[in-house]
Amino acid sequence: MFDRLNSFFKSLGPGLITGASDDDPSGIATYSQAGAQFGFGMLWLALFQLPLMITIQEMCARIGLVTGGGLANIMKHRYSKSTVYPIIGLLLIANTINIGADIGAMSASITLVLPQIPIVAITILFSAFIVCMEIFISYRKYVTMLKYLTLSLLAYVVTAFIVGGNWKDIVVSSIVPHFEFTSEFVMLFVAIFGTTISPYLFFWQTSQEAEEDVAKNKISEIGKGMPKILKKEIKTMRKDVAIGMGLSQVIMWFIILTTAGTLHVHGLTDIATADDAAKSLEPLVKTFPHAGEIAKTIFALGIIGTGLLAIPVLAGSSAYALSEEFGWKEGLGKKFKQAKGFYLIIIASTVVGLWINFTDVDPIKALIYAAVINGIIAVPLLVFIMKIGSDRKILDGITNGKMSNSMGWITVGIMGFSVIVMFMTWAKLII
Repeated sequence: MFDRLNSFFKSLGPGLITGASDDDPSGIATYSQAGAQFGFGMLWLALFQLPLMITIQEMCARIGLVTGGGLANIMKHRYSKSTVYPIIGLLLIANTINIGADIGAMSASITLVLPQIPIVAITILFSAFIVCMEIFISYRKYVTMLKYLTLSLLAYVVTAFIVGGNWKDIVVSSIVPHFEFTSEFVMLFVAIFGTTISPYLFFWQTSQEAEEDVAKNKISEIGKGMPKILKKEIKTMRKDVAIGMGLSQVIMWFIILTTAGTLHVHGLTDIATADDAAKSLEPLVKTFPHAGEIAKTIFALGIIGTGLLAIPVLAGSSAYALSEEFGWKEGLGKKFKQAKGFYLIIIASTVVGLWINFTDVDPIKALIYAAVINGIIAVPLLVFIMKIGSDRKILDGITNGKMSNSMGWITVGIMGFSVIVMFMTWAKLII
């Protein structure tokens, strides 16, 4: 049984990694806040977002697989610098904030279990560890280790069944959309879309598929030549993406359900600290001595595991985007001396993210605001992806179908409209 499961994990590629990294500390914080604040009110978003996620990430994967290049590289050759540079710049800012917030959340989680260790020391150690792992260990080996650590997120699945609830209401809430016309609901709506259908995932997925082309010797380097892609490879890629996105949304659904059934029903509607978030897992171990400490340990492992997986993805997507824009050597398959610029971007992004933690910013709140920023940036990027995905010259005829185009433009419309409503809501509050 274990051998089959292990073989199944190995057969999956960039889609699984992208899906797993989507449930990063930013995602956990945002989904936890949704459950705590609105109960079952946002459960329906897990199912509603799934086809949109699969559609967008499939486009990104197809672009990388068919062209052998990254998203920024294609945008550079198709659109003006005045259009592309601001988007790349905003991506770097959003990713760096997200990295800083993720590092802060990981450190805050450790202090729940080991409060005697100074948070400054933990923060620096996490940052140094992540940079060293990215530079000195192949990412494939790194991810293989972390895949199993992220299984701690299954604690939310178990807790949801322990907590229980009215399953008729849960099923209805999971299918029937619920809206509240308040600034808090709109902001969380945008944050959930921003952390789920996130810009860094677009760049990462595209570049990782191109890395697969390099690994299979279809091209010598990312962006160098057009690989020959078989229909079987397109089919495998689509299965990988669907499984990865499905996993991401299942975990999202259970996180919202768990926090709704524990925190929301007990009046804890605003998660301000990691300790607040960890309380959602206490029912899992309520019969054990020191249940609170065990719940905190499980929560800390989940945050650390997803953080260690997501931060390289965040920093890597920034490095891919900037390297492609300036024509630098790129790729996690290369040694440091072969792609210095690429790795220096990763180091710089992590160091600046580290610095953010020494400012007066609450890590849990920062994670949610980072998700909102991602939601705003995603809109123009999605428009580019839709145009590239439909361009027969770029994709050698392997373009979007009618269903992909429909779902893609629906995604653009929903995210664009929600961002506009959010700004209008904020404007009313200011006035």
